[in-house]
Amino acid sequence: MDDLLEAARDAAEAAYAPYSEYRVGAAIETADGTVYTGCNVENANYSNSLHAEEVAVGTAVSEGHHSFARLAVSSAKRDGVTPCGMCRQTLSEFCDEDFRILTEGDGGEGPTEYTLGELLPTTITKEHVDP
Repeated sequence: MDDLLEAARDAAEAAYAPYSEYRVGAAIETADGTVYTGCNVENANYSNSLHAEEVAVGTAVSEGHHSFARLAVSSAKRDGVTPCGMCRQTLSEFCDEDFRILTEGDGGEGPTEYTLGELLPTTITKEHVDP
């Protein structure tokens, strides 16, 4: 088992998901090998909920990291969940299309690896908003 995926699984255990009961954990590895984790934190109005990937990235950035090697994401259901579109866009702020994303695999199969470019082939980049 990949240590990064195991860290994402562990992070899912801390999720606050009283409304959806869908617990998600993420672990992001920085370029220097440091790992930061995050879990989803729901809110009664849903729009203020935090996604596990956002929490992991935000924590890493708050510690001064802007370069990342890979991400793992897991749900308590082990159903092959991948980052949502919003989280993919957040990742694209810091990562290129070759950035690796590890998931549980669909249907309980072994881990599956994607690239950010596969999951978000046409993204908004800094170049689109650079004056």
